Amino acid sequence: MTKRVLITGAAGFLGSHLSDRFIKEGFEVIGMDNFITGDEKNISHLASNPNFQFIEHDVTEFVKIDGNLDYILHFASPASPIDYLKIPIQTLKVGSLGTHNLLGLAKAKNARLLIASTSEVYGDPLVHPQSEDYYGNVNAIGPRGVYDEAKRFQESITMAYHRFHGLDTRIVRIFNTYGPRMRLNDGRVIPAFMGQALRGEDITVFGDGSQTRSFCYVDDQVDGIYRLLMSDYAYPVNIGNPHEISIKDFAEEIIKLTGTSQKIIYKPLPVDDPMQRQPNIDLAKKLLGWEPKVDRAEGMKITFDYFKSLSQDELFKSEHKDFEKHIKR
Repeated sequence: MTKRVLITGAAGFLGSHLSDRFIKEGFEVIGMDNFITGDEKNISHLASNPNFQFIEHDVTEFVKIDGNLDYILHFASPASPIDYLKIPIQTLKVGSLGTHNLLGLAKAKNARLLIASTSEVYGDPLVHPQSEDYYGNVNAIGPRGVYDEAKRFQESITMAYHRFHGLDTRIVRIFNTYGPRMRLNDGRVIPAFMGQALRGEDITVFGDGSQTRSFCYVDDQVDGIYRLLMSDYAYPVNIGNPHEISIKDFAEEIIKLTGTSQKIIYKPLPVDDPMQRQPNIDLAKKLLGWEPKVDRAEGMKITFDYFKSLSQDELFKSEHKDFEKHIKR
């Protein structure tokens, strides 16, 4: 029988690429999203695919799937600061209530569940690079805590179900990922810089630009997630690109890539913004035989070409996504 997988957050950036990968691997994919941050156009190319079924649903409400289910990938969650600072309660709910509902579904269906955690569980790290045995430096009551703690709770309840119920679970800690289908106005550094360059605006760097990030191309990220799901390892695994770059150097790289003449302007650093972000991927190499293959120059060109293909309306739209019509309070 064809294996069936449920992917929550399927209309999001990563969720849509995961849907593509699992269909390519011969799975029947059930995509689920409430479009609070997802976009229907990300999965429009799958609408006529007989191996893809879409259900519009909020996973913080009871989740019901008819028939057998082999795997669940829980990727429903706001993932950029501009989103989770605007919808903090919904961010906490999808990490807690949503995860609880999907753990219950996995238990009922005897399905393997993989949850999308994040490098943000490390907070503003005091250890560099960050390996899976580092417990983190997180401000639980700071503005970013709604996302950081939602993901930390998500990991805790997943491990509780694994230990207490013997549930088959996986945890991926995702580091900064980029590629086509990112929302141009979601506030993350790559779409922000590229959008500003395409609009002829100056590039905005927060702080002095010395903070670092490590960027993983989406195809590499999806491959790491797929390998982890198919592994027999239940504890967290970092998936990301360990090649580190400062935000200032990255801004200069974007200006060079886009061929524009913008200058860099500096603004105050947001509260609790991490100064360093670099994964230690030794565990992923050892367990999964995985490491990133797409270098940044190649991945950034593909991503920039995607943003260049957007309409002028999309490019100059200043309003961020309207959350209100999707929110159940």
